[in-house]
Order: sequence, then structure tokens, then C-alpha cells
Amino acid sequence: MNTFKDMGIAEGYLKGLAELGIEVPTEVQATTLPKLLGKSTDFIGQAQTGTGKTAAFGLPLLAAVDSTNPQIQVVVLAPTRELAKQVQKQLFRFTKFTEKIFSEVVCGGDKIDRQIESLKRPTQVLVATPGRLMDLLRRKAVDLSHVKILVLDEADEMLKLGFRDDIDSIMKITKGGRNIWLFSATMPGGIKKMISKHLAADAPFLKIDKKHIVNPNIRHQYILCKEGGKRDHILKFLAEHDEQRGLIFCRTRADTIAFGKELEKQDISCSVLHGDLMQTERDKVMRMFKKGRTRILVTTDVAARGIDVEGLSFVIHHQLPEKNEYYTHRSGRTARAGKTGISLALITRHEEKQLNRLEKQLGISFRDVG
Repeated sequence: MNTFKDMGIAEGYLKGLAELGIEVPTEVQATTLPKLLGKSTDFIGQAQTGTGKTAAFGLPLLAAVDSTNPQIQVVVLAPTRELAKQVQKQLFRFTKFTEKIFSEVVCGGDKIDRQIESLKRPTQVLVATPGRLMDLLRRKAVDLSHVKILVLDEADEMLKLGFRDDIDSIMKITKGGRNIWLFSATMPGGIKKMISKHLAADAPFLKIDKKHIVNPNIRHQYILCKEGGKRDHILKFLAEHDEQRGLIFCRTRADTIAFGKELEKQDISCSVLHGDLMQTERDKVMRMFKKGRTRILVTTDVAARGIDVEGLSFVIHHQLPEKNEYYTHRSGRTARAGKTGISLALITRHEEKQLNRLEKQLGISFRDVG
């Protein structure tokens, strides 16, 4: 496989990647970077969360920015506030050893007046949720007339969240000399229609094999439990790893709340995150967890989109997720920046088939540690 250097990534970015522990390109990076770096083209990538997409589109878009021009040259659209902030943070990290490239993130849940003030400063890369970007456009607080690249990250998720009309409007507003780079885990009819309407007919299309998307530094383990026996196994695991921090994933809001209370009874420092919390509450929970004030975060898949916390040693699945890509997303919260980590699934007899399906479709192997 080609190295980042072989693919033409500039020295400053190589240093930034090395500091983040990103040394060997993932499949999506190895196949996407040569198609986008220094090229003027539309692009379609079908890839799941956790494949290294941000570097795959982030490095070429940063290389395309003219650092002497203070105007917005690149827009990245993301479905959620959390993912938008994660993308902007990652782009900022890539540029640590390069010429200064100014980026801003704008999304719902933050004060729009403050965002308007921020956009008065030089901004070359804008990361946004579609709804908030449209709010800013209506207020004439943002100028997209110099945009060269429009990235749609997790396009299928944006359609599910009802952003179709906003995305359509943004694509029309930026129409002209810009290219669209579209990334989506799935290709439903709405995405295909968007591609045929807005992207060039000869746009390169890459589909990443699901068996190459899981971080090889993650150790996948499982424990077969009796009904009602998961709690004791998790408490035992936490006691054995008492210096380490991690996530516990539950399927529902009620499960996260109930399990959070169980941990509190055992004097285990924890926070609970679910989709029904107000944005200010979610931010407070995440701040506490990121700063290490709580050891364990109990969360649902919905609330966990975009969680990017360094140094997590494990992920525990109180219940397996409904979709395979959610397992990739969940387990990818550990073993970051070249470190190793554990992804532990607690299953009952009727969940064994689901575990076998994950092994086959993701190309991974679970070890019984019960």
C-alpha cells in the first residue's frame, strides 16, 4: 500500500498526521486521496463511519485552499452538531505544522450572533450543519461565492434528518466553479437522485468493502450471559480495569438512565448521554467526560455521534446495535491514534446469531472471555 508521502501529501501534513498517530492509510484514504489530491472533480464515496473519511477528504481540501485568500473556499456539511465540531477539530489538527488555514464551525445549538461575529474574521474552510448554514445565508452573514469544494459528509444521515431542501439550496447557491465530494454509508433513492441532479456524470465512484473498515488495533471480545446477568459481568470488568476509562452503549434512553443509576449505586463515576437531553445538558455531560471528571459515559447510539475523546481503553456493548455500521462507529471510539483497545459485547443466547453476522460482514473475530 502507498504511504501518505507516496501519494503526495505535503511534509507539514505528514508531521500533523504522525502526531495524531495516523501513519498507515486506511483503505478509504488509500483509494480516495489519489482521486482528489490536486484534482478538480466531483466525487462519490460509499463508506461507513469509522473508515478514516475525514482525512480522506480533509487532506485534499486543505491542500486546495489558497492561504493568501481570506474568503470561504471550502464548505463541509455534516448531519449533526457533534460531527461538525469533530470534523473541524480534525482539520485544525492536520494543519498544526502547515501555513495557517482558518476554519470555523457553525451549527444549531450555539448562539448565531456569536457565529456571525466569528465569520467576520478570515475563514477559508467552513464546517456546518445545513440548517444553520441556511439561517446564516438568509441573514446575509456568510458569502459562498468563492467556494471551490463542497463536501457532503454522511449524506444519507443528512437526508434522514430532513435536510434535503437545505442541501439542494446550498448546492444551487454554490453552483459554478465548485466540485462536490459526496460521502454516504448507503445509497438510497434520495442520494442517487441528488447525485444525478447535481454531480457530473463521470464523477469517480468508490465503494469501500465493509471488511476493511474496522480498526485492526481493536480486540473484539464477548461474554455469553444469562438473561438479567449483564450487570454483574460489566461491574466485574470495570473492577478489573479500574484505572481505565470507556463507554457503555445501550439501545434506549431508558436503558442508559437505568444503567447509569446502577453504576452510581456502586460508586462508579459516570455520566449519562441520550438524545432527549437538551443541547446545553449534552454539552455539559461531554465537557465533564472529556476533562476526565467522570470515568464512564453511558450513552445511546443517537447521542454518541461524533464523540471524539482521547485515551478511552474500552467500549462495552450492553446490547448490540441494530445496524452493523453502528458497531463500527461504537467500537471506533477506542484504539485511537495508534493505541489498542477492547470492544466487549454482552450477549444472551438469542443474540449469538447477530454476533456471527457481525463477524462475517465486518471481517472480524470475537473472542469468548466469559
